[in-house]
Amino acid sequence: MAEKGGTLSLTETVRERLNCAGCGIALQFDRPDAPGYVPEAARDREPVICQRCFRIKNYNDASSVAIDQDDFLRFLGGIAATSSLVVHIVDLFDFEGSVISGLQRFVGNNPVLLVVNKIDLLPRVTNLNRLRNWVQKQASANGLKVADVVLCSARRNTGFDRVVERIAELRGDRDVYVVGATNVGKSTLINRLISDYSDLKREVTVSRYPGTTLDAIRIPLDDGKSIIDTPGIVYRSRLSELVPRETLPAVMPDKPLKPLTYQLNSRQTIFFGGLARFDFVEGERQSFTLYVSSALPVHRTKMEKADELYEVHRGDMLSPPSREQLDSLPAWTRHSLRIPKNASLDIFVSGLGWIQANGKSGAQVDIYAPKGVKVLLRDSML
Repeated sequence: MAEKGGTLSLTETVRERLNCAGCGIALQFDRPDAPGYVPEAARDREPVICQRCFRIKNYNDASSVAIDQDDFLRFLGGIAATSSLVVHIVDLFDFEGSVISGLQRFVGNNPVLLVVNKIDLLPRVTNLNRLRNWVQKQASANGLKVADVVLCSARRNTGFDRVVERIAELRGDRDVYVVGATNVGKSTLINRLISDYSDLKREVTVSRYPGTTLDAIRIPLDDGKSIIDTPGIVYRSRLSELVPRETLPAVMPDKPLKPLTYQLNSRQTIFFGGLARFDFVEGERQSFTLYVSSALPVHRTKMEKADELYEVHRGDMLSPPSREQLDSLPAWTRHSLRIPKNASLDIFVSGLGWIQANGKSGAQVDIYAPKGVKVLLRDSML
């Protein structure tokens, strides 16, 4: 290690110690969106804390970080041995892609409050009671037993008072674990809880759990209990996790969805930019309603022309992303789905949105999406 006048520089000492003084996480200097990041301007401070701890301590702001699924599941395994309230935040636009399947077996008998974010994306005429019932049914289908469901919008600050209310009512004198996938609004809720319940004159402290590399941040509450802020889990089955960062604004909506309804004959195709393809393979003429970001271009053609159209125009007319970026994504996988007669179903593509099948005569459809992306049929949300 280099010396300066016979002494080590502080930055060199930090690199040797490699631990945050606030939460104990291993420090790193290259990835701002990963745990333990220290900006260059903060590397000579003493004590040295990661960017996440610094923002919590000084600005009441918990920034989001992410870890891989396996690390997260190992971490979850320790919650069952505690007496806690688990707050699970999901993205309504990507419900099946952001819900943590099997969460119940990890949290044991601890109650789970399901917080459903991004309700502002749905049309204003949406029946919220019906939506809440749909969420409860889908949660049950994913093996999740919930103490309550609260609908909210972090962006619009709608329903967050109710979220905070229910946390206070359900937690009693217990700690609160906040869990969720990336980009579901978890940091917004953490920030609100810090503002309402935490005395940040105290130092940010660490909570270490055996058997995992994750050091979650434990934020002290005024009653001696804590909010345990866990990094977001990365699900590679979400298209939003696979696309280039510059493509995200076209895929993840930030305004209310404007449903697009197409009357289709069989053997017609719809492209979603260059990211996915929908084929109406067989069935009577019927309508399909698309619930996707309005920033994502949609193109209709005949199935017999679809392959050639994609090869010639992917990355330009069929974009985003660019041709070079498309080449870096996994190859498409075909999902063949049968819609029964008189069924009310959505064709869900994780991270992209969904297609509501409106006909009652049944249909055979194919979805093409990058390999690994979750595609399924579900009961219609709307």
